[in-house]
Amino acid sequence: MVTAATALAAFGLYLPLASHAIDPAYAKKLDRSGCTQVTELKGCDINKTKAENAKAGFGTAATATSPYAGQWIAKNIDGRTVSAIRIDNKNKVMVDGKSVASKLSDGALVFKTGFITYTIQGDPRLTNENSWFDSDSQTTGPIRRK
Repeated sequence: MVTAATALAAFGLYLPLASHAIDPAYAKKLDRSGCTQVTELKGCDINKTKAENAKAGFGTAATATSPYAGQWIAKNIDGRTVSAIRIDNKNKVMVDGKSVASKLSDGALVFKTGFITYTIQGDPRLTNENSWFDSDSQTTGPIRRK
């Protein structure tokens, strides 16, 4: 009998502890402070607010910037401006102040207004491949970062 009880106790030691088994008050402090258990060990103070911890260098990681983000100018072959393009970090596109749907296609951001299709490459080394094409007049031109 003693061996069965010992075996059962030893078996209990090998069971993993539940990862969600933290005190609810502690979990609430973590949420309020923006800390995690790991960042708390690195100095994040669970008694401060998210803003206070962010000033101290803790909190959410910096948001990634989109390679397409910024101001762009589409010009024709003569150098006249066809349209002004603005793209934010979430790849939301505005052409001449109007919101336009966009999609990623083979490493490029592609969007269309009317008959004009715009293509901006994600790789900054491919600057000469950013272009627009007007399917009605069969004209094309470059797009450059402003």
